Amino acid sequence: MIFDLNSVILALVLGLHLLVLFEVMRIHFTKGQNPPGPTPFPFVGTVPYFIKDPMGSIRSMSQYGELSTIYLGRKPAIVLNTLQINKEALVQEGPSFSGRPVIPVIQWITKGLGILMANGHSWKQQRRFALHTLRNFGLGKKSVEERVLDEAGYLVAEMLKDEGMAFNPEHALYNAVSNIICSIIFGDRFEYDNKRFAYLLKILNENFMLSGSAIGQIFNLVPFIKHFPGPHQKINQNATELLDFIREEVKEHRQILDPESPRDFTDAYLLEIEKQKSHEDSTFYEENMVRSAADLFVAGTDTTSTTIRWGLIFFMDNPDVQERCHKEIVQVLGFDRLPSMDDRDKLPYTYATVHEIQRCANIGPLGVAHATTQPTKLRGYNIPKGTVIMTNAAAIMSDKENWKFPKTFNPENFLDENGHFHKSEAFIPFSMGPRVCLGETLARAELFLYIVCLLQRINFSWPPNSQRPDMDGILGLVRYPHPYKTVCRSRDTKD
Repeated sequence: MIFDLNSVILALVLGLHLLVLFEVMRIHFTKGQNPPGPTPFPFVGTVPYFIKDPMGSIRSMSQYGELSTIYLGRKPAIVLNTLQINKEALVQEGPSFSGRPVIPVIQWITKGLGILMANGHSWKQQRRFALHTLRNFGLGKKSVEERVLDEAGYLVAEMLKDEGMAFNPEHALYNAVSNIICSIIFGDRFEYDNKRFAYLLKILNENFMLSGSAIGQIFNLVPFIKHFPGPHQKINQNATELLDFIREEVKEHRQILDPESPRDFTDAYLLEIEKQKSHEDSTFYEENMVRSAADLFVAGTDTTSTTIRWGLIFFMDNPDVQERCHKEIVQVLGFDRLPSMDDRDKLPYTYATVHEIQRCANIGPLGVAHATTQPTKLRGYNIPKGTVIMTNAAAIMSDKENWKFPKTFNPENFLDENGHFHKSEAFIPFSMGPRVCLGETLARAELFLYIVCLLQRINFSWPPNSQRPDMDGILGLVRYPHPYKTVCRSRDTKD
């Protein structure tokens, strides 16, 4: 019995050694077929580098040239490090690079439905409908400006509620931004003291953090752990609660739906389901509606609010910029007139500052992952169908070839020699090509209008003896600032 047990142990050890040896040989062979990059570990690839130092690892990619390779477990992923190579791949060869990869942790909670991570016919149908419907309910129209300006009034009041006291602005900003997309999807907004909605925003933020964190990356390597208890189960639990909230909204909409007068995205989708019932290739059904609404809700809440949170840090760190923006705003608008998108040309420094916040916040340092839809070639490399493609926005938006002040926060990056606003083509926070962010118009309106309204009425400063947070932030599905507190003081309208 002892002899048999020893034999089994010896066989296992030898088998493991052989397995590792074959893996090392496989890595050596495949590395020669792909663009250069950091040396991967057997089985786990380059994931440990990104768990240890996410932003440092992303910044290091450009040292390998315009293309580099990382390994998500055993699978290679191509990182596009320059503006030119991104234009070639995502724009000139857009259809070949317009897929989304199957990322286990995202697949687990989306089931491949919705808009953001969908592929093929379903993605095209859902995106086309979403763009059309969002436009009908205000996207790019005056009504969105009115919604944002109404909400900005509530936000300013909320921020000044405890004037002079240090507080974390996260919830107020989340709620304000989320209310805009909620009004478009569900036809309603939520008060800042609504505990149920506050909880939903909390779990939404938690899922963005967890999905991109170490536990999310480990799940992507060994997705079978979904069958076992652990911190990853919180991701699925949170997603289920969010989807249940949306299903309740859908149920209420269905009960009072007026086919002659749809009020919002949910009404429009319910009508589209009926309209498409006889079409065999239709992807319109209730579960896809719930997932599409979730995608719009999530994307329309997290990214814009996170960008503004970074913006407050830059304002507190650069009070001269904050003061110059305020003076320009008051000179053009006074203290009482609300801004409009038509004021952008009259507020060139403020408009440049909004763009500089996006550049430096860089909340998607590797963008949203693409995947090749067919075998293709790029710079002489053969890229198989299904290969993950990432945009190194961190490198492109801090490249000295593209910017006057690449490493520092300076709105002059978006001003020409005459002080007029000028946007570099290297400004790519919304990506490019067929998968360009469908909420870009809404995000641009919210960022400009919210920031102008805040700076018009409020001065932001660090609390006494506070410590500036680590500016690498926290990398989840987007790059978040570490929690911080700010002190808000109302601007003297008689000054």
